[in-house]
Amino acid sequence: MNNIKTQFSIKDLENLSGIKAHTIRIWEKRYALFEPKRTETNIRYYDLKSLQKVLNISYLNRNGYKVSKIADLNTAEISNLVKEIALKKDRNRYSVDKFKMSMLNFDHHLFASTYNELIKEHNLDFIFLEVFTPLLSDIGFLWQTDSITPAHEHFIVELIKQKILLNTDKRINHSLAKESKTTYVLFLPENEVHELGLLFINYKLAEKGCHSVYLGQSVPIASLEHLLTHFNNITFISSFTVSPDKFKINDYLKNFYQSLLNNTNNKLIAFGFLTQYVEIDTLNDQISLHNSTKDVVNVLTPQV
Repeated sequence: MNNIKTQFSIKDLENLSGIKAHTIRIWEKRYALFEPKRTETNIRYYDLKSLQKVLNISYLNRNGYKVSKIADLNTAEISNLVKEIALKKDRNRYSVDKFKMSMLNFDHHLFASTYNELIKEHNLDFIFLEVFTPLLSDIGFLWQTDSITPAHEHFIVELIKQKILLNTDKRINHSLAKESKTTYVLFLPENEVHELGLLFINYKLAEKGCHSVYLGQSVPIASLEHLLTHFNNITFISSFTVSPDKFKINDYLKNFYQSLLNNTNNKLIAFGFLTQYVEIDTLNDQISLHNSTKDVVNVLTPQV
């Protein structure tokens, strides 16, 4: 296979669709729903059309359709039925699957059309929290199971990032400027690159007309110290997903407190996977921990 993954094992199909591999084999043998191909070395694989069909069949099956009945439909009929149900019932999951297919096909137009359909009915808050967040969770799992390549992840993440930045720019240009005693500084620690949640929080701050300084990925603590000479009341906001690792995060927070919070009114709001490894008993009350982007937004909204 090349680096752009277009051939999928039955385990990949299981990871991408949530349908167990042995169930897919039964569907294949009993109902002839799929036609796996073979490599030159006689290894079975499935193409993107098969993946799309598995996703559609699993969607219909979750919505009460028996596989024996689905097998009587052709590919176009299956696709149309999925759309019909999605419009009535389960639009969010359907949109997640469409974004997933746009990622696997590197299909910018499918991403754009799916997003444009959603934005007709919902704002960015809904799309990010109810569609993009589940999508990113799926992508994290697919990455761990080697079902997608780095190229796939970068493609979809950059498209989502563009939407957040575009909406943030609109809010900055059209929101009324407010005098704010608090400056929000948004950053990621060194070697941390997962910034979509942080970008969304910055969007929410812009929406409220707050003063924010967005620094982005991989910022050393020493660099943050320069902000202390410019602002007196800073709320730092950061996400810990892959760095610092679980063995170093407590030392990182102690260093952060000593360098940026001690003897000040400054605060740190931290969220992300690695916060579960923080020793709560040793945590200073100027540092607050949260599980998710949504939790941080809920905390900030009444304040801002």
